[in-house]
Amino acid sequence: MTLISLLENSIQHYGSKSALAHKPKGGTYQDISYTALSESVDAFSKGLNALGVKKNDRVALLSENRPEWAITDFGSLKVGAVTVPMFSTLTAAQVGYILKDSGSKIICVSTSRQLEKVTAIRDEVPTLEQIIVFDPIEGECPTDVIQFEEVCELEGQGTDVAVSEDDIATIIYTSGTTGDPKGVMLTHANFISNLQACKSLIDVSDADVLLSFLPLSHVFERLGGHYVPLFSGAKVAYAESTFTVAQNMREIAPTVMLSVPRLYETMHDRILRAVQEGSSLKQKIFHWGVSVGSSVSSAIQQGKKPSAILQLQQNIADKLVFAKLKAATGGRLRFFVSGGAALPQSIAEFFHAAGILILEGYGLTETSPVISMNHPAKWRFGTVGVPVQGVEVQIAEDGEILTRGPHVMKGYFNNESATAEVIDGEGWFHTGDIGIIDEDGFVKITDRKKNIIVLSNGKNVAPQPIESELVQSPFINQILLVGNERKNLAALIVPNFDALKAWAAENNVATDDLATMLETREVQQLIQGEIRSRLTDFADFEQVRRFTLLDKEFSQEADEMTPTLKLKRNVIIERYGDAIAEMYPEDS
Repeated sequence: MTLISLLENSIQHYGSKSALAHKPKGGTYQDISYTALSESVDAFSKGLNALGVKKNDRVALLSENRPEWAITDFGSLKVGAVTVPMFSTLTAAQVGYILKDSGSKIICVSTSRQLEKVTAIRDEVPTLEQIIVFDPIEGECPTDVIQFEEVCELEGQGTDVAVSEDDIATIIYTSGTTGDPKGVMLTHANFISNLQACKSLIDVSDADVLLSFLPLSHVFERLGGHYVPLFSGAKVAYAESTFTVAQNMREIAPTVMLSVPRLYETMHDRILRAVQEGSSLKQKIFHWGVSVGSSVSSAIQQGKKPSAILQLQQNIADKLVFAKLKAATGGRLRFFVSGGAALPQSIAEFFHAAGILILEGYGLTETSPVISMNHPAKWRFGTVGVPVQGVEVQIAEDGEILTRGPHVMKGYFNNESATAEVIDGEGWFHTGDIGIIDEDGFVKITDRKKNIIVLSNGKNVAPQPIESELVQSPFINQILLVGNERKNLAALIVPNFDALKAWAAENNVATDDLATMLETREVQQLIQGEIRSRLTDFADFEQVRRFTLLDKEFSQEADEMTPTLKLKRNVIIERYGDAIAEMYPEDS
């Protein structure tokens, strides 16, 4: 079996059904059937053949989620090429590094903006022969630039290339929070073993519709929002952008949706803000509904059936409190899937109280990606589920999570030394994550090994649980703990500006100048109170003693976050070195 043979199987079974859906600017969603997808893949693969693409050549892909992304992926695989996907948010220099390191022969770009990035570093990549552009380009194209539609019209030869399951399907460059990205080589067998394991736990069928908005260049969306649905006969609808997800959910009414925790946190914050702006009666009804939902959730988690009275109360709460939330997701959602970063347990519990299940999983690019996952028949909030079929997991003496099985990558491209550092002689992949496995087999992640803060008294602090707790405050948006080799913890905090300004206005604190407002005694005391009240269950050495409020968010544009919205700790710590030093005057 290969990814192409699985696609061909889907085409045979679901030919006339919708495979993809996209929304042209100013238009409405348009469907593409499995048969039409097949025809486009065939045409594009022949075009690649005509351009001289052969087995094992690298075809890079710099694009947002859209039908051409899927067509390029499958078309490249059909000629035996290796796809090299890139995040559309990368800079020209980052694109150049990946193109050079991978030795890519072709790059497909979505827009003129992405084309400009490639043009800027074109002379630095001697292996690059052709640039394919999805959007129409005005004027005459340079000789090495060709339109996607033109490629599909080229008269290439047949594309019956012998591809085996052990062949490399893709090289995915890790976004990484430190150092240059490394190219992870994943084979057809890596993906197929993983998608079979996931499909055995989560039933995705031809009745499902998925809204795809996480970057397809990330392995989480690549497997869960691309291969799994298309090999199950489901329909994948592409969101217009990350800014239109809420609108697109209502339009598409997805039954399943993948996201990183940030989406769920944002939805949760908006709901609470709307409640706070409502009347006291509405607030009381909301909190009553959440209380009822929490009782139902608790009973379900204990394997019990809610009482008749509780079920009646739940029906009332659904109509009075949660109906709007469910309608905002389109009204057909079976469950959310969360990955890419830690999902705060309180967020999962809130949504389940509202009748929406979020299933959290765990994995890395190097593991194709799923190592463990919660699923509809077996889940536990605060964990990342149980290891999936065929995957071994064990905890090393230092607490690091190790995994072994058919999901583990072939290695890092052109980097045997880095491969040897993470895959030991017995085939165990060292994840770099710290965690435990409980008595029921559920995996719980504590933190990244490299993120552990070692205080000057020798105490080890995992920042993730503390940060996850503090961002539940309605006044805290982002937070990064510091304190390595210091006496105690401190924090860089980005407040929730809207909530903070509303509070300040109610408490007669001037809001004209944001930076000045953040320095006021009232705001400082508010945040200090939030920290103290939310860390009561943490040890004394885990308390945040000092903090600095920042007047702008951490962002991808500032290179402070990865494309999956993880904070680049080293970058931020270096950038805010002066602010951190001011929190530790005794060390100056």
